[in-house]
Amino acid sequence: MAPKITLVDDDQNILTSVSMAMEAEGFDVTTYPDGSAALDGFSKNLPDLAVLDIKMPRMDGMELLRRLREKHDFPVIFLTSKDDEIDEMLGLKMGADDYITKPFSQRLLIERIRTILRRVEAVRKTNLKSGQNSEASASDEAGVLIRGRLLLDPLRHVCQWGGSDVKLTVTEFLILEALGHRPGHVKSRDQLMDIAYNDDVYVDDRTIDSHIKRLRKKFRNIDPEFDGIETLYGVGYRYSES
Repeated sequence: MAPKITLVDDDQNILTSVSMAMEAEGFDVTTYPDGSAALDGFSKNLPDLAVLDIKMPRMDGMELLRRLREKHDFPVIFLTSKDDEIDEMLGLKMGADDYITKPFSQRLLIERIRTILRRVEAVRKTNLKSGQNSEASASDEAGVLIRGRLLLDPLRHVCQWGGSDVKLTVTEFLILEALGHRPGHVKSRDQLMDIAYNDDVYVDDRTIDSHIKRLRKKFRNIDPEFDGIETLYGVGYRYSES
């Protein structure tokens, strides 16, 4: 089936031209002119990925993302204005997977969408493979990663801290899984970028830093004393079980 993409922007020209370009690439596209209309639409039909403008009437992209992340973890790409660096950073901290600055190339946007969808599909295939392996055993715990109070189950895309669920986006899950596989070993920002963005997509250090900050915030909402992700300034990050 064609991947389902939702495009939300108050600029009718963008809605028309970009949706036509996406449909020509084989995507099933739904469009909304503002965040409020999109939120209503999401209650009936969830996409595989959403592209959200930040500045919109009735409900802006930031508020829409905040409400989405209360229930849903599907990938989100933000469209931002050229001078909205603060909005870009805030969007990543809130759980966006990527952002593109206006004016943008439609080809670039489509390639970013394909890149993120490939990451989601790679996770799905890994989960399916893990599921097949688990069926061959008496236990369904194959692939589950346990590090101290942390539990990561790629098969179900489940993350828990001390038994409490932590809702993670695909990008956040990939980063945490990479750190958790080798506690105490440092992963540089470049290594984490390769893991989270494994195609020819440019992201800078701030993107990884923002994802790490959001991961910490999610865990500290459950455990204010959480310090499992350590920063080694100038080097990178590592997971600590202590």
